[in-house]
Amino acid sequence: MLAAAGGIRPWGSPMFTAFRAEAPTWAALTTCYALFALLTSAAPDAPAWLVYPGLAVVLAFHSSLQHEAIHGHPTRWPPVNEALVALPLSLAYPFRRYRETHLAHHRDARLTDPYDDPESWYLDPEDYEKRPVWMKGLLKANNAALGRMLIGPGLGFVNFVVSEIRLIRAGRREVMLGWALHALGAAPLLLWLGWCGVSPVGYALACYGGLALISLRSFLEHRAEERASERSAIVEDRGPLALLYLNNNLHAVHHAHPEVSWHRLPALYAAHRERFRKLNGGYVFRSYAEVLSRHALKPKEPAAHPMMDRMR
Repeated sequence: MLAAAGGIRPWGSPMFTAFRAEAPTWAALTTCYALFALLTSAAPDAPAWLVYPGLAVVLAFHSSLQHEAIHGHPTRWPPVNEALVALPLSLAYPFRRYRETHLAHHRDARLTDPYDDPESWYLDPEDYEKRPVWMKGLLKANNAALGRMLIGPGLGFVNFVVSEIRLIRAGRREVMLGWALHALGAAPLLLWLGWCGVSPVGYALACYGGLALISLRSFLEHRAEERASERSAIVEDRGPLALLYLNNNLHAVHHAHPEVSWHRLPALYAAHRERFRKLNGGYVFRSYAEVLSRHALKPKEPAAHPMMDRMR
């Protein structure tokens, strides 16, 4: 009747069009939180071997959704996107701090720089040489895929917290606010987990497992190269891990077009496959199986940045 009287068609409005365009992201968000609620509420009665590995996968998926929110999805309003994903399911990283450091990471001209890229695993060679032998061994192990998954989450979190403490001591109010909001979000989450009867040890292991799964994706996303466009990898995997990572395995494509939604990346890559492969200097892997076959135990490169003199 409304349509007949005034021509009002909500499904033709710009808001509905935008919602429909982001329907896969809304579906992913709904699925993520539904699975989280199902697994946590079933924790006391369901087998632990099902609940906690399942939660690790869900927490990794939530991290991928946080990444989408940082880049402006599923809505055009950053506060709404933040509200959709800011609940700290993995407990480790405040969303606002992740957002700030990740956007800094997207300054492609400084990619891999140990000082200017917050997500770089490289060290300044001078700094590396000052490290004790045991630390050099740890960094070498961390540069192999299995090492990155096993020790990378812990090593990365310790480095992050040390850096955050320095910023807080320097009076960075936005850092303090990020952690305060993180604590506010963690409180109801912990209450929910306690009410459901989730094992604290089991959940801690699930959090670590989720970070380990994400570590496989980020393991070789970037390398030190002269040209910025050749620093980002492409993993042409189209299996479950690509879905878990929301196609961020097509990382060079994401860095070239960070505004493009995750569900549009495969088509964009397929339409310009040879151009992207040429732009990134052939830094391409067929799948994560190939990544593991090459680098499960073999470090992909040294921990010391090989071109630090040119980055200064």
